[in-house]
Amino acid sequence: MAQCVQSVQELIPDSFVPCVAALCSDEAERLTRLNHLSFAELLKPFSRLTSEVHMRDPNNQLHVIKNLKIAVSNIVTQPPQPGAIRKLLNDVVSGSQPAEGLVANVITAGDYDLNISDRSIKASVPWYSNWKDTLMELKESSLYTATTPWFESYRETFLQSMPASDHEFLNHYLACMLVASSSEAEPMEQFSRLSQEQHRIQHNSDYSYPKWFIPNTLKYYVLLHDVSAGDEQRAESIYEEMKQKYGTQGCYLLKINSRTSNRASDEQIPDPWSQYLQKNSIQNQESCEDGPCTITSNKNYDSNLLSLDGLDNEVKVDGLPNNFRTHPLQLDQPSESSNSINGPDRVKPASSLHETKKANTGVIHGVCLTLTDHDRIRQFIQEFTFRSLLPHIEKTIRQLNDQLISRKGLSRSLFSATKKWFSGSKVPEKSINELKNTSGLLYPPEAPELQIRKMADLCFLVQHYDLAYNCYHTAKKDFLNDQAMLYAAGALEMAAVSAFLQPGAPRPYPAHYMDTAIQTYRDICKNMVLAERCVLLSAEILKSQSKYSEAAALLIRLTSEQNTWKGMDSDLRSALLLEQAAHCFINMKSPMVRKYAFHMILAGHRFSKAGQKKHALRCYCQAMQVYKGKGWSLAEDHINFTIGRQSYTLRQLDNAVSAFRHILINESKQSAAQQGAFLREYLYVYKNVSQLSPDGPFPQLPLPYINSSETRVFFGHDRRPADGEKQAATHVSLDQEYDSESSQQWRELEEQVVAVVNKGIIPSGFHPTQYCLNSYSDNSRFPLAVVEEPIIVEVPFRNPLKVPLLLTDLSLLWKFQPKDVNGRDDEEVRELVTDEPEMIGTEVISEFLINSEESKVARLKLFPHHIGELHILGVVYNLGTIQGSMTVDGIGALPGCHTGKHSLSMSVRGRQDLEIQGPRLNNTKEEKTSITYGPDRRLDPIITEEMPLLEVFFIHFPTGLLCGEIRKAYVEFANVSKCPLTGLKVVSKHPEFFTFGGNTAVLTPLSPSASENCSAYKTVVTDSASVCTALVSSASSIDFGIGIGSQLEVIPVPLPDTVLLPGTSVQLPMWLRGPDEEGVHEINFLFYYESVKKQPKIQHRILRHTAVICTSRSLNVKATVCRSNSLEGEEGRGDNMLVFVDVENTNTSEAGVKEFHIVQVSSSSKHWKLQKSVDLSENKDARLASREKGKFCFKAIRCNEREGTTQSSEKYTFADIIFGNEQIISSASPCADFFYRSLSSELKRPRTQLSLHPEKHSVEDAMRLIRKCSEVDLNIVILWKAYVVEDSKQLILEGQHHVILHTIGKEAFSYPQKQEPPEMELLKFFRPENTTTSSRPSVEQLSNLIKTSLHYPETFNHPFHQKSLCLVPVTLLLSNCSKADVDVIVDLRHKTTSPEALEIHGSFTWLGQTQYKLQLKSQEIHSLQLKACFVHTGVYNLGTPRVFAKLSDQVTVFEASQQNSMPALIIITDV
Repeated sequence: MAQCVQSVQELIPDSFVPCVAALCSDEAERLTRLNHLSFAELLKPFSRLTSEVHMRDPNNQLHVIKNLKIAVSNIVTQPPQPGAIRKLLNDVVSGSQPAEGLVANVITAGDYDLNISDRSIKASVPWYSNWKDTLMELKESSLYTATTPWFESYRETFLQSMPASDHEFLNHYLACMLVASSSEAEPMEQFSRLSQEQHRIQHNSDYSYPKWFIPNTLKYYVLLHDVSAGDEQRAESIYEEMKQKYGTQGCYLLKINSRTSNRASDEQIPDPWSQYLQKNSIQNQESCEDGPCTITSNKNYDSNLLSLDGLDNEVKVDGLPNNFRTHPLQLDQPSESSNSINGPDRVKPASSLHETKKANTGVIHGVCLTLTDHDRIRQFIQEFTFRSLLPHIEKTIRQLNDQLISRKGLSRSLFSATKKWFSGSKVPEKSINELKNTSGLLYPPEAPELQIRKMADLCFLVQHYDLAYNCYHTAKKDFLNDQAMLYAAGALEMAAVSAFLQPGAPRPYPAHYMDTAIQTYRDICKNMVLAERCVLLSAEILKSQSKYSEAAALLIRLTSEQNTWKGMDSDLRSALLLEQAAHCFINMKSPMVRKYAFHMILAGHRFSKAGQKKHALRCYCQAMQVYKGKGWSLAEDHINFTIGRQSYTLRQLDNAVSAFRHILINESKQSAAQQGAFLREYLYVYKNVSQLSPDGPFPQLPLPYINSSETRVFFGHDRRPADGEKQAATHVSLDQEYDSESSQQWRELEEQVVAVVNKGIIPSGFHPTQYCLNSYSDNSRFPLAVVEEPIIVEVPFRNPLKVPLLLTDLSLLWKFQPKDVNGRDDEEVRELVTDEPEMIGTEVISEFLINSEESKVARLKLFPHHIGELHILGVVYNLGTIQGSMTVDGIGALPGCHTGKHSLSMSVRGRQDLEIQGPRLNNTKEEKTSITYGPDRRLDPIITEEMPLLEVFFIHFPTGLLCGEIRKAYVEFANVSKCPLTGLKVVSKHPEFFTFGGNTAVLTPLSPSASENCSAYKTVVTDSASVCTALVSSASSIDFGIGIGSQLEVIPVPLPDTVLLPGTSVQLPMWLRGPDEEGVHEINFLFYYESVKKQPKIQHRILRHTAVICTSRSLNVKATVCRSNSLEGEEGRGDNMLVFVDVENTNTSEAGVKEFHIVQVSSSSKHWKLQKSVDLSENKDARLASREKGKFCFKAIRCNEREGTTQSSEKYTFADIIFGNEQIISSASPCADFFYRSLSSELKRPRTQLSLHPEKHSVEDAMRLIRKCSEVDLNIVILWKAYVVEDSKQLILEGQHHVILHTIGKEAFSYPQKQEPPEMELLKFFRPENTTTSSRPSVEQLSNLIKTSLHYPETFNHPFHQKSLCLVPVTLLLSNCSKADVDVIVDLRHKTTSPEALEIHGSFTWLGQTQYKLQLKSQEIHSLQLKACFVHTGVYNLGTPRVFAKLSDQVTVFEASQQNSMPALIIITDV
């Protein structure tokens, strides 16, 4: 139970006090009414004695009574009606509320704050363990209080308003004060009339109420004298007469009204009555400290609150009328909610009692009384109690004791009799279940059992608990023997209380007595009021003994729904008892916090049923703190929903909105119908709140969820859709997913072009352009937006509910700071200019529907019309639900109510802020050790001046190509801004994919409507005579943008006049070549452009395009080059080579390609050129069907000095060998463009370099010279046409493949070769002996130093019959291929050991010298005249001389056998 102001030792004596009746004459009542008080009210503050009093018990032992209090009340002849009691208790509870500042606002998030009453207990997560410690500390602290004054007021009122009953005498009148005024004509006669009236009320059978203790009631005669107006001598003479007639101890002269009411304002006199007359006021719950009243005196009501004076009804102020109506707050009435809603913040007064009290709030009581009068009244109570009441009680106890002894024939003393009763043979008590239902048994008034009970009650009233316990115990046994269960239960109840209150505690508290009494009252007697009194008393006793568990069980036992008494609902009682039970759970040694919360919920429910809305709200709020954050979402929803409803009923609208908000923002497990109900409640409450302040700022809405960190901001126009053959550049859009790899590629491309523009250096202030800002982009800087260009904010919404949400009039909320051109603030600072579209235009989405549990993005636009600083704050919208979207209250949607637009049932306008937390900083040590976040400024763009805006369209742009296919397309550049643009460049990682043409090329007509069969190449018609002879031309790579040090990837776009004016567009041809690898290729283009007028903040702009090309296989080209045997070349030079080209058609029939025609083979080199075609098969038609392979052989010669120039000039010689009647000029666009691009890409690839040991520089030179001999710089271009049948129409496709030949004898391919993974080798764990790598060149490289050739007659006739030896002259030509002197050794000795070789070629002998040593100068040709000797006819191979060569000036001999030429066969015949 909660802490109480009074201890149980103070509570019980104050609840059971001697009752004294007051019967006043009209004149006496008038005198007291001058003070706005009745006579009983006048005595109330002074009814407690300030000193101890003594009396003697029947054994003549002195007994001390402390803090005795008497209750004086007017005589009421009708018992109080149950409805009146019920209403009074309701008013008492509703009038006692916790102070406003002490109610914790439990709806806010954060630390738990369990406000049990007037002291907050704070704890944080983890909740339970911390709470346990906190509560234990607070329990031991003297500062800890958790009071429930409403319960104490209820208990006090309940105990004092109990009607008197026949089975007990505790609240029967012991005495009666007869009060008359000294100003009356015949005061003595008035006393006689009053005495007769009292006698008539007590003894006439017409009056069953009030109850009197004994027939011989003590009468005390009081003469009231008005000091300010009365005759004091007359009053004294009347008093003397009274003393003679009634005795000095039976009468009293009370002098009051020592001042007149008009002097009340002259002097401030304390008003001790207000705290008793306005006990429902929460301000008077503190202790009264004026006067000698004790601290506990102010907590008690006098029974006058219920007094009904049958004689003087017309002057009653605080009395309750007999025809008291039914309580207006009963729950069975349907007007419960409407009645409560109308009240602003407190329960509306609904009875005359409260109206009177309200009217009397400003009345000063005791205006005619001085402090002397206060002392006189106090003295009067003392005199009455000392001299009259207590002697009367003592005498009555003796009389009752004597009667009992004489009637039962017992010994003189009950004390000695008690020993016999307890020590004698005991009859076992029967259990309750065995007893018959004899609660209706009534004893006559003079029955000895009732006399024992009377004596026990008298002893109890005067705090003689030992004697009272003995009497109760004796009476209990008698009642049980007679099976008078009502009487027995009362005796058991008071015996238990007496046993507890006995000084020195001679025996433990008999709790089982109370349990039996409660069960008897409730089950047998059906008297819930008495059962409730038992529970209240017993619970307080158990609480004082720290038996909280037993107390809680006792309280809960009385709270079932079915328990009613005479129609009185049990909700209020159950609510209060459940709340006290909850406090018991939290006050245990080990606090049971969840049980506390659960019973607080039950209490709140019963409070709500009882109409106590404020208390219901308080209980739910306190319980919510326990359930919050535990994952019990359904319980939280129920509590929050109830809190919201109760708060709304009490017009606490902010709390109601917060509670309903919590239901909606948590991940609810409720059904769709329940969530819809929650949402409608929230909207209804929210609408009422917003109507209170319609001009205030928009409040925050809880729905839908906004994931602010996923908000994306896009600067620029929406991408235009494709228009026929026109395809717009993809650029950047919100539909694209973020890809970190792609983003890095775009960044590198932009850095590349910026570096080229700035002469190879990236400026220090450069930052990559970001058109779309998201959670992955760098948002640490203020983004730059351009005036008159839209800003699109993509806000991600999520609907957590199972019901759809409809947002209407959705727009962005922003703040704008205008600037002038120089960046200074405008003179007039405008902020939050949402109603000024001339600054920022705002797009409004009229309807935005989010279905149940759907995530959906809204794209909201702003149109800046002025430069300055923009701050996007959030979104503003109307939140509502769809009418008829679901079945509500069993009524489905009406058919046909949807008409395109959604029908909104109810909506409220509010906002949600977009607050984005930046990335966590983790750079410095301080940032790593603390949690700090950087800024995220994506919603704070700076609006800059106008910039040009480029749009790019691709016309006839293919999506599928053959590998190597050349296709002509067109690109349209349009300037859609108001500023001219210049410096247009395009950069790509794949420059070999496209070209705009070289500077020297004649551009084809700019007509996109040209025939599809029109060739993309520049062609010239040739005659058939020159088919096999090469046509030579030349071109410089500089003309095609491939200069020394130039960035191949950055290509200037050849705009006319290099400027594109506002509103104009230009179309340029673009040639495309399919990549050599089949598959899907993404090729990124980045267009770079600048404004003619330089801007300080934005230096350039970019436009992105990603082309997706799907390539399919076409031709595979393989080429090798080897030295020719023949040494006779042009001008006698021996430089010629054979080029073998293998072309394979790898295309499958899927693409519809019928066959490929090789139309031309061209060479491009600085030193070599193709001379003619060596047609091996004499097949003039170079056609390849599917999977066919063709082989071509060409003779290549070295260029003339006039044709080949130095490398620095970048001049290339092109030679075309034609297989048709049209020559494609390979040195012009686009053939040369793609050749140069592929050549440049090939050169950029990493080449394996020989690791040279830096021993001697000469070794390196030798290596370089040797390698030079085997190197060849010859590039082959194969141009082809493919015939495709598509839609029964034949198309001609064109294309070209490139083969770059580097080394003699090494195969080269047109397509990239797949790298074979190296075979796995075992690890070697030892160091090789020779750590230096050999710098020797390869044998293949050394064998190419010298080129040999044998000149001899192919057939030689010799008459062997004349001469047996045949001598044939043979010339051996030696050609030095290197540019250094070479030492040559020619060895003519036969070394052939293979018998096969001997058989095939036969044997012959060289005559003359067997070895020659020569030195050949650079590129020198030397001839040796040799003779071969044959002895038989036959076919002989003359290619047996072995040639060894080394560089002359090298110490290290890199000697190697030179390559043998083809077999030199000679036929020897006999003539």
